[in-house]
Amino acid sequence: MPRKKKTKPAPQEPAGAGRIVWDWAKTIGLALLLALVIRSSLVGAYSIPSGSMLQTLQLGDQLLVSKVAYRLKLPFSDTVLFTTGEIQRGDIVVFDPPFQSQFPYIKRVIGLPGDTVQIRDKQVYLNGRRLKEPYVRHSDQMVLGANRRDQMPPTKVPPGKLFVMGDNRDDSEDSRFWGFADAAKVHGKALVIYWSWDWSHMRPRWSRLGTILD
Repeated sequence: MPRKKKTKPAPQEPAGAGRIVWDWAKTIGLALLLALVIRSSLVGAYSIPSGSMLQTLQLGDQLLVSKVAYRLKLPFSDTVLFTTGEIQRGDIVVFDPPFQSQFPYIKRVIGLPGDTVQIRDKQVYLNGRRLKEPYVRHSDQMVLGANRRDQMPPTKVPPGKLFVMGDNRDDSEDSRFWGFADAAKVHGKALVIYWSWDWSHMRPRWSRLGTILD
């Protein structure tokens, strides 16, 4: 008679408490991977460490930033899959400045490639026309006559670059001083304040939660 072939027993899943632990481990692992993918390619969280964007952004504000507002990147890389939109004047963007910095910067886009930006007596002129900027704060009423903070000759924005400024114009290090930002190094567009902590009074700013940024 022919011999019967021995069959290997099917692998057994952990039983009882072991199976529960295994199921939880798989769920947590999948959730962590999904969170990493989302943070890498879709949405980032950023905190405001300085007052350069007052009053629009306060120290202690926590922001959600859309990383797909302008382009979609391959997860965990800088490879751009395709563009999703164009940077617009007035956008609040997070970007790497054109010098060594431990943290990214956040500023408002004033000039796009081809635009000519000029500053006269604190007022910004774009392509010869004075900008209406209701978001701007001036903490110093003095107008400096020979300082790039308050005076800047007509400056054309080169291809691939952005002219960016802080809303707190008298206390912001921006394109007036260190030049243009690289459009390719923009992380994304600031969307909403999801949390805000008032460090001076050690309490949340409940009224700022959910504030849409524009």
